[in-house]
Formats: sequence, C-alpha cells, structure tokens
Amino acid sequence: MFFYYVYILKCFDNSYYTGITNNLKKRYNEHELGKHRNSYTFKRRLIELVFNQEFNDVLQVIYFEKKIKKWTRS
Repeated sequence: MFFYYVYILKCFDNSYYTGITNNLKKRYNEHELGKHRNSYTFKRRLIELVFNQEFNDVLQVIYFEKKIKKWTRS
C-alpha cells in the first residue's frame, strides 16, 4: 500500500507553500537543500514543516491539497 502526504511549509519570509508527495522526508530535504531552482521555496529557504496529513488514496490527497490552497492565511 502506498501513502501520500499533503504538507505545508512555512518559509523564512512568512509565506506558505502547500504540496503533495509520496515521500515526505525526501521532499522536505529537496526543499531545504534547494534542489529545484524553479520551485517556490528555492529563494525562501530556511523552511519549517508546519503541517502534514497522510492519505492512502491519491485522489483524496489531491482533493485536500486543492481545499487547503483555497484557505485564507489566517
């Protein structure tokens, strides 16, 4: 069985990034190390994982990520 995660990162400029992955530890390290130059978090590093939720259905994780992205900052 595969697990999927939706996660929220808080960047050093107090902005937030929401994403999904099937390997949370690996993806967090990619954000932290700046592996992808075109990613939102590349220039906003020193990030903090502030939320994560595990799912076993990829459609549920996609739905929840879209729901989070509609939330207000507060």
